[in-house]
Amino acid sequence: MLKYLSVRDFVIVSKMELEFGSGFTALTGETGAGKSILIDALLLALGERGDASMVRNGCERAEITAEFDISSMASLQNWLTSQELSGDEGVCLMRRLLDAGGRSRGFINGRSATLQQMREAGEQLLNIHGQHAHQTLLQADEQRILLDGYGKLQENVAALGLLYRDWQTLKNRRIALSENSQAAAAERELLAFQRGELEALAFNAAEWEILQADYERLAHAAGLLETAAFGIEILSEADTACLTQLNALMARLKDGMAHDPSLAESLHMLESAQAELQEAVYSLRHYQQRLDADPQLLLEKEQQIQTVMDMARKYRVMPEQLNEVLQRVVARLAELGGDIDLDQLMQQEKVARQRYLDSAGKLSRARKLSAEKLSQQITAAMQTLAMQGGSFAAVLLPLSEGNAYGLEAVEFQVSANPGMPVRSMAKVASGGELSRISLAIQVATSQIASVPTLIFDEVDSGIGGRVAEIVGLLLKQLGRDYQVLCVTHLPQVAAMADNQWQVSKAIQEGVTLSHIDVLSGEQRIEEIARMLGGVVITETTRRHAAEMLGLSA
Repeated sequence: MLKYLSVRDFVIVSKMELEFGSGFTALTGETGAGKSILIDALLLALGERGDASMVRNGCERAEITAEFDISSMASLQNWLTSQELSGDEGVCLMRRLLDAGGRSRGFINGRSATLQQMREAGEQLLNIHGQHAHQTLLQADEQRILLDGYGKLQENVAALGLLYRDWQTLKNRRIALSENSQAAAAERELLAFQRGELEALAFNAAEWEILQADYERLAHAAGLLETAAFGIEILSEADTACLTQLNALMARLKDGMAHDPSLAESLHMLESAQAELQEAVYSLRHYQQRLDADPQLLLEKEQQIQTVMDMARKYRVMPEQLNEVLQRVVARLAELGGDIDLDQLMQQEKVARQRYLDSAGKLSRARKLSAEKLSQQITAAMQTLAMQGGSFAAVLLPLSEGNAYGLEAVEFQVSANPGMPVRSMAKVASGGELSRISLAIQVATSQIASVPTLIFDEVDSGIGGRVAEIVGLLLKQLGRDYQVLCVTHLPQVAAMADNQWQVSKAIQEGVTLSHIDVLSGEQRIEEIARMLGGVVITETTRRHAAEMLGLSA
């Protein structure tokens, strides 16, 4: 549960540090005092998007830190470990920085985290029920999501969506193949031929380079042989060959050394040159022996090159790109189903459809049970919310073909008065009735919540009197199993709270700032009296406030 919240330079909050306990806590105060700012700050700490307007005027950045006790939340602890975001044992620390330029950074347990990671953690930490929930409850998708959440069917729906996607993919391929069977068959035939001739070519980029080098050498073999022969002759075989003259010079130097030993250095260099020239002769003779001037081999190489060039011209690419062409042909064949014919595709579609229907049937049966249970629970709650004799029904409307969410749509229907048939909630419920039904639904769905903290942001708007007292009792009951925070304007609701905080704002040095006071004893009586009374709070009002607090104890 939420243990601690620190807010700095956020909207009209300069500095606020709050410690939270268990049970039901009510946040009260004048309109515009900043009660919902606390909710907004929590949302920001849990990964919601923010903007520069949230930074208090004149400040560099806003900073929100929330500490949660997760000692009993094994799933969240495992998730933090898998994300390498673990911190102190049993603690999850969420921190968000938002600067005046609109840039933000998020941290979980002191480690940098993405907004998506913060939202995923936040979904396991708390649920926030807003004051406009009754408006979203009129949307068909929202009603389906709420019923599936109530029945804990989200994983079933996600799995069904994958089966539906597979079925639809095969169905669309079958339709496309049926409508364009001749064209598709012709394209597949052409692609199969292209794949065959490209695979038969067996083009290899490395071998292509070797082939070109071999051809270049064979094409000039005669000239290369002539060059080698000329080199051998001028070095060793001609009358005035280099090696012959070099040997004569070396002999004279050896004779001269008898008269001048300093000639030894020149002789040594000439001996090295002689060795190098002799090696060159050996190399040229070896080259002559291995150089093949076979015209037939040259013709074969030329034909191989011509085959590759013809194929490249056919596909209008460079030879080096022929493998890419083959890959594109193979990929396109796969898109068309390769050699799969229409009958095979129809059979695959039939199997995929049956898998979808089997899974959708199980989901429908589970939804029916959840719908019956939710309908009974909401109907019972309506009797206590000044809607005696009214009834609520989560109705499953069959869909002819089904969709990614199942074989039925979900519609919330209501009868606000006894003896009247249930009809779509969007058509028959008034604003006040919607508000009460919405509250009943939110309380019912909160009771099966897996998160430890529930926050209600002015969900009691539009009600009053005895109904408000019942709402307070509902929230107090929730507080026995969950940590419950409620922003409220109703004294009947606030009086039921285990704890009460007062949000107020004041001008300090020309700047409007919001702050929170934890109330106890006389302070709480005074705040309840303010909520009950008008401009002037009388002793009678204070006695009434004390009586309400006594009744709620």
